[in-house]
Amino acid sequence: MGSLKKRSINLAGHATSLALEPEFWAVLQQAADADRISVAALIQRIDAGRGERPLASACRVFALQHAQGADAGTV
Repeated sequence: MGSLKKRSINLAGHATSLALEPEFWAVLQQAADADRISVAALIQRIDAGRGERPLASACRVFALQHAQGADAGTV
């Protein structure tokens, strides 16, 4: 995997930055495109349901689950 790529995101009215590997950003973009929403809106959804998990970890887990579902033909 490549080095981390940092992006700024606005969550609940607060600016934050999120650093993920480009491969994870690509899967998040695919998932957002499939739902016809922005990556920021997708990350807001992930944030709302992540519980105590750090945001970057929640995004990686979401991307992994999305990729696995896409491979299985369920997404």
